Amino acid sequence: MAEVDDSKNPTSGVAGRYAQALFSLAQDTHSTDVVASELQNFGALVAGNADLQRFVASPIFTAEEQLKAVTALLTHFGYSGITANFIKLVAEKRRLFVLPEMIRAFNALNDKAKGVTRAQVTVAEPLSPDHSASLEEALRQVSGGSTVKVNVSVDPSIIGGIVVQLGSRMVDASLKTKLNSLRTRMKEVG
Repeated sequence: MAEVDDSKNPTSGVAGRYAQALFSLAQDTHSTDVVASELQNFGALVAGNADLQRFVASPIFTAEEQLKAVTALLTHFGYSGITANFIKLVAEKRRLFVLPEMIRAFNALNDKAKGVTRAQVTVAEPLSPDHSASLEEALRQVSGGSTVKVNVSVDPSIIGGIVVQLGSRMVDASLKTKLNSLRTRMKEVG
């Protein structure tokens, strides 16, 4: 597998510092799984609503306006405890625009602590259950026996083959990439 530059340390920058603090607090209260789940759900809520995305990203709103809106959202959807307090703090500090990166950094810290590696797999057609199981086993072996959580997406534009990103390693064995490479080589010759 070809190595990809992994210069984005999950604990660097503003997002990393906030995520590290939240992760430490979640570990101390033995609630990392709950916090991870709630953060994932809140992130999906934001990602699934264009108006909410604009609100989170906009510097126009004051900290008070953001805190008031976020508090109403959290209450409406039943968030409480550490996760709700964290999101409120982020709103108070006018850092809501960094929340998606904070969630990713928290998940990376949580995965690392649990020995979990995430794999993003892209295929041209849905995998059969047998192929899916074989792929998961192969990725587990490549990752050194750690638990691998595989997210498979279907993209017909790759024509055939597979694209796998496992941690910082990536393999692009798609037919589309091979055809593009062949096309480039043929242009060099002619």
